[in-house]
This record gives sequence, C-alpha cells and structure tokens, in this order.
Amino acid sequence: MNPPEIVNKMFMNDAFSQWLGIAVEEISEGKCVLSMTIRKEMTNGFGIAHGGITYSLADSALAFAANSHGRQSVSIDTSINHIEALKEGDKIIAIATENALKNKFGFYTIEIKKEEKTVALFKGTVFRSEKEWV
Repeated sequence: MNPPEIVNKMFMNDAFSQWLGIAVEEISEGKCVLSMTIRKEMTNGFGIAHGGITYSLADSALAFAANSHGRQSVSIDTSINHIEALKEGDKIIAIATENALKNKFGFYTIEIKKEEKTVALFKGTVFRSEKEWV
C-alpha cells in the first residue's frame, strides 16, 4: 500500500481523529500535514483550547507519518511543549517530520502552527512492528 492508502485506511477506523475534525493536507513517506479548527467543546475553564486537543492532533500526525512506510507502528514515547494559547475558531496545522528511521524505531518531530506562528512542539518515538499494512 502507498502512504495515502495507508492513512486513508487508518483514518476511516479512527473515530477520535474524525471527531476532532482533522483534515489530511499532505502525506508521503515519513511526512504528514494535518489541519483542524478549535471548536467550543475543545476549550477548557480558561476559555482556551485544552492541551489535549493540540496533543491529539500531533499524535495523529505522528501515527500517520510513522505508518506511511507500510509497517504498523505505535508510539512508545511522546512529549509536547505548549508555546501559545489557542481559542475557539483557531485553525491549526500539524507538520510531522521524520528525523530518523531505524529497523525497530522511528523518531519524529511535529510542529503545530497557527498561520505562520509555532504554537506547540511535539516529539515522538514509535516502535515499528514487523506487521505490514495490506
């Protein structure tokens, strides 16, 4: 399967990414660009986006980029730095970049942007199983 077919198959079974309203903007081996808009039900008691929303967008970008090579991969270590607060109506974009790909592990950074401004930085490591996407 090629990267767009893999991501489409994953996305069709991913109710959470669908609930987030994620759109796949770009996909290729080791790279993924996703977008979404912050909705009212995604905000916290401060009236800003819950940190889990930005994290979840980045996590989906990690999953799609890591699986784009055709081997089923799952995250084993992730972290995020929130730089700017987001509010209802903000459109954000996650850009996943593969930093290194090994036999059993992959290393990625995901930059979350609002327009041209970086609002969060996410780092993820995945375990690459032997199971292929078919």
